[in-house]
Amino acid sequence: MTPNFLTPLDLEYLDGRNWRLITEFDYTTNVGKLGTLHIPAGTLTDFASVPKFLWNIFPPTGQYGKAAVLHDYLYRTPGLATRKEADDVFYEGMKVLGVGWRTRWSLYTAVRLFGGVAYKAGLQ
Repeated sequence: MTPNFLTPLDLEYLDGRNWRLITEFDYTTNVGKLGTLHIPAGTLTDFASVPKFLWNIFPPTGQYGKAAVLHDYLYRTPGLATRKEADDVFYEGMKVLGVGWRTRWSLYTAVRLFGGVAYKAGLQ
């Protein structure tokens, strides 16, 4: 199975940081046994949770935005994926989107190092 985004990302802007999916968003992954992810309409995302002082380098809605939506969903849905699987889907999705290796590596390393608290809290 080739990893691929199957549907367009259709969102509604809510406030200064959050968005809500208007329609289901689907992605096929080779990570673990996750297969095809179906992210339901109504799911909330803040895209990439990058500290504001880094937004000039890594804006929350950069080229990796769709992968960040997947990552948020996996972190916020207990039992769907391990933290490592969620982070690996994020990396894989960025690769599918053509994000350069430096950016992929930087963002992946950041979620591996600092994502534990968010994963345990379900990104509340």
